[in-house]
Amino acid sequence: MPNTKEYVIAPSILSADFAKLGQEVDDVIAAGADWVHFDVMDNHYVPNLTIGPMICKALRDHGVQAPIDVHLMVEPVDRIIPDFAEAGATMITFHPEASKHVDRSLQLIKEVGCQSGLVFNPSTPLSVLEWAIEKVDMILLMSVNPGFGGQSFIPHVKRKISAARDLIDASGRDIRLEVDGGVKVDNIGELAALGADTFVAGSAIFGEQNYSQVIQAMRANIESSVS
Repeated sequence: MPNTKEYVIAPSILSADFAKLGQEVDDVIAAGADWVHFDVMDNHYVPNLTIGPMICKALRDHGVQAPIDVHLMVEPVDRIIPDFAEAGATMITFHPEASKHVDRSLQLIKEVGCQSGLVFNPSTPLSVLEWAIEKVDMILLMSVNPGFGGQSFIPHVKRKISAARDLIDASGRDIRLEVDGGVKVDNIGELAALGADTFVAGSAIFGEQNYSQVIQAMRANIESSVS
């Protein structure tokens, strides 16, 4: 298991105040967050429409230096990958169902200079990793059905976290295991104990007045669960 210094908290800006997004991101990074998580939805792959590369570039131009973790919920994915890379994305993840050629899409992410990853919905099996794990830097497990923030954690995903951790450990590769959906102060420790090391939280952070207090509580619960 990774040590506590390697655990990453990545607030999802989907829950931020878009009227003052630059300040919101500055504030949450200053409060102790590690990454900025981008939920990109196209109203095709998921029933919602959110943000594109222009917002990513705007945050970089604003001065945001933190890693930007772009989760593509779009179909097809290949066309927009270079746009996000040019806009300043650090890592780009996508759903295997949204690509006709998963290997080629992973390779494209690498070619444009970003870290690559695959995203698995609650009912999507991990079997594609048998053929793709050598090209992923991150596995993102959705613990809600993608499309909207503020949903409740789906319990059976806990088993998938353990299974994904076993696959990563067996591969011997340095691959992050990220969980997105219903992550809160009161369950983040259990998710870390199951093997997750990267946590996306939207409303659990941006819905509170004191971002620092929430993030500190999350880190404390992680530490107490894995120590």
